[in-house]
Amino acid sequence: MNARMDNAAIDLPILDWSAMSVEARRTALLRPALERGAELAETVTRILDQVRADGDATLRALTRRFDGCELTSFAVTVAEFAAAAVQLDPELKRAIADAKARIETFHRAAAPQAVVVETAPGVVCERVLRPIGRVGLYVPAGSAPLPSTALMLGVPAQIAQCPQVVMCTPAAKDGRADAAVLYVASLCGIRQVFKLGGAQAIAAMAFGTESVPACDKLFGPGNAYVTEAKRQVAALPLGPAIDMPAGPSEVLVIADSGANPEFVAADLLSQAEHGPDSQVLLLAPDRGVLEASAAALRRQLAQLPRADIATTALSKSRLILVDSLDSALAISNDYAPEHLILNVRDPRALLAKVENAGSVFLGAWSPEAVGDYCSGTNHVLPTYGYARAWSGVSVASFVKQITVQELAADGLRVIGPSAATLARAEGLDAHERAVTLRLAALESQR
Repeated sequence: MNARMDNAAIDLPILDWSAMSVEARRTALLRPALERGAELAETVTRILDQVRADGDATLRALTRRFDGCELTSFAVTVAEFAAAAVQLDPELKRAIADAKARIETFHRAAAPQAVVVETAPGVVCERVLRPIGRVGLYVPAGSAPLPSTALMLGVPAQIAQCPQVVMCTPAAKDGRADAAVLYVASLCGIRQVFKLGGAQAIAAMAFGTESVPACDKLFGPGNAYVTEAKRQVAALPLGPAIDMPAGPSEVLVIADSGANPEFVAADLLSQAEHGPDSQVLLLAPDRGVLEASAAALRRQLAQLPRADIATTALSKSRLILVDSLDSALAISNDYAPEHLILNVRDPRALLAKVENAGSVFLGAWSPEAVGDYCSGTNHVLPTYGYARAWSGVSVASFVKQITVQELAADGLRVIGPSAATLARAEGLDAHERAVTLRLAALESQR
């Protein structure tokens, strides 16, 4: 269906949460990509096995199949980097520079710091930071190239000073990587960029091939196949770590009677246009807001170039009538959205009750789109409800935090007896002896 031609046919019923059964509520909040989990997992497993077995040969075949182009080499050349810098519009370059500066400002301020503390006289404990040796960044470029994702991953990797940064991004049918993505990679000091997409790119960075080096940790959002590939490789013995499950985009909007329906609709559509597996939810204690927002959504949808994609996403999206804003927050905390917009009169009052969310946007003048690009926070965030326990990408994601302790002789005299007592209680005689032998040696020196 062409939504621009027939947007009136889009069915957006209002669900009354208080009248729904437990099962109906569960079904209403089910992410689209999770409905085909078993089939998707099997497909991804085959791709991973093929890449691990045949390396570049499989990558060429899958690139031909999925991206529609024939590549003899996956690595982006120096000439391609130079051409990308030349062809970009100056206004876009300025916007990229502006966004990069804001992202750097926030991420430097939020970066973990080294710590030195004396926990007892003569006992010094430290935390030192070391960058992860080789990181792999995945930048989507399927239906819409995302240079913003290159910024969100490249900037914190640069601040962390990771020694080796590898980036994969899909090629277009002409065999070229997106110019803006390459320009951002250059700004972030990334010169190892490979024209690879999908689950096969994740496999290449996880296992290594003739062209692509194996990485210690993988980063970046993607479609359901990319996310499943990250999950599977991270579960393998000696497999790479991953930043988080960051799959199809999602937003939950909580609106009160003071919300502008046009703003609400625009925020919903800004996520729905990401991809057919995206999901958007609107919760409000006012039926009038839901109805007005649905009408505004239909009007705005008719004007979108990506209306067909948004329409597919909207088929799995929900408008939900709740009893109160507190009820809306309870649903949101259970759903644990990637993005949470609090388009209410007093958003700060609700923020105190937010327990699970990837990133929160407060008030009428904070569209989620600014977080995607240039507010300074990161848009690589946990999806699928993983915001219950995972956080978005930050400098901390790219470093190892190593603890250190150093005891002077007097320090061991102070805390050694406690260590020996605890070891004895646990029945670990060698632990106890490692302490008491030293204490005895110190006593003999008196």
